[in-house]
Amino acid sequence: MARPRAFDEKQVLNAVREQFWDAGYAATSLEDLMRVSGLGKGSLYAAFGDKRQLFLRALHGYTDDSHNHLRKALTETPRAVDALRMLLEAPIDDPTGTRRGCLMANSTCELGNADPEVLAHAHRTYETSTALIADCVARAQREGDLPAETDPIALARALLVAQQGIVFMGRTGLDTATLTATARSLATQLLPRADSARTGSP
Repeated sequence: MARPRAFDEKQVLNAVREQFWDAGYAATSLEDLMRVSGLGKGSLYAAFGDKRQLFLRALHGYTDDSHNHLRKALTETPRAVDALRMLLEAPIDDPTGTRRGCLMANSTCELGNADPEVLAHAHRTYETSTALIADCVARAQREGDLPAETDPIALARALLVAQQGIVFMGRTGLDTATLTATARSLATQLLPRADSARTGSP
């Protein structure tokens, strides 16, 4: 009869995720993984496989958590158009996030050309994000805050690209005030004000 594991799998995966997020895949060593997980090499690999498998587990957990957070933020905000505006400013509200960027985007830049599985996961991730944002755009249309002729998918992609651009610029060290002004400028360009959508005023 196998002995139960004497560690919290989720806690280990979260610790490993933070390590990969901070240092990247290539710069993370086995010693780093052992240090942050508190596990020896044998226990770590027996439970999760090799470094690549462990990384993929951590990456999938990250994207699942990100989608759950995005879904909650977009559906629980009273007016959808406000949720879409907040989508652009959300990265600025987390200084740690703007410093480290998006783990999925970072991993795609580092590994996408060499690892088809990472690239395929990135594609699925961004398609899911686009679909969630598009549902919010459609809700904003039903609420009368966005023009009915707007293509929800096209606008969702534009918003996602804009958000990822803000995340990247945050990694360059751009100050919070400039990032905020940029996010609000993008919101003005991509999303009409509620009264403008209803009255047709500029």
